[in-house]
Amino acid sequence: MAKKNIFTDAFGTPYFLKRLIIFILGIVSYRRFNGFNKLKITGTENLVDLPDSNVLFVSNHQTYFADVAAMYHAFCSVNNGYLNTIKNPIYLLNPKIDFYYVAAEETMNKGILPKIFKIAGAVTVKRTWRAEGKNVNRMVDMSEVDNIMKALDNGWVATFPQGTTSAFAQGRRGTAKLVKNQRPIVIPIKINGFRRAFDKKGLRVKVTGVKPTMEFKPPLDIDYDKENAHEILHKIMTAIEQTEDFNLLHNYDEELKAKKSEQRDS
Repeated sequence: MAKKNIFTDAFGTPYFLKRLIIFILGIVSYRRFNGFNKLKITGTENLVDLPDSNVLFVSNHQTYFADVAAMYHAFCSVNNGYLNTIKNPIYLLNPKIDFYYVAAEETMNKGILPKIFKIAGAVTVKRTWRAEGKNVNRMVDMSEVDNIMKALDNGWVATFPQGTTSAFAQGRRGTAKLVKNQRPIVIPIKINGFRRAFDKKGLRVKVTGVKPTMEFKPPLDIDYDKENAHEILHKIMTAIEQTEDFNLLHNYDEELKAKKSEQRDS
């Protein structure tokens, strides 16, 4: 696997360019998280003693870019000793630069701004089940898996196991297989309120006065020798609260169906 050096990251991107992009995007997005809306961050004490590499963050997904932008703010803040707060944006002068995130290739190639986000640390992958709004069925590109492993070998990586912003969508086994093979420290992230505060892309403020939340949970306890990919995936989806057990609307619908059935039988 390729290694970073003092000038570039593991993919050859100059650090000075990453620092500049993270700083500019951080300044531009700051009021979205600590102005128009107030982002509440909890659990960053779970990040303090993490190693510099082989750490995988797994999160639910509500917008294309706001979720990741908020993570950058949180990681940069922790990198400068601030816990559970982004109130002092001076942390943008000393950003967390060895942070990468997994993103759909088609999303990152649409427009100039996504391409700038890409330089900041995107590891792009082609969805195996959907492309350009259509269902597809294609093989996993192993070079993309190698890139994710390269990122893990050289820093922190965030991924969204559902691969979509739809709530309670099924998790993709590729994430669990990666965890099984790479054996990283896995930190679950639970976000909420981003869908209400921002548009789907996460670039436009849709509603002000919202208090989005981002909770960093303790590392998952995974027995890499005994647990299979299915068990690991279930553990991940439970930790980010995306199983049907957390779907209150689904439970309500099921209860309503049961009541109607009882009324018909009586």
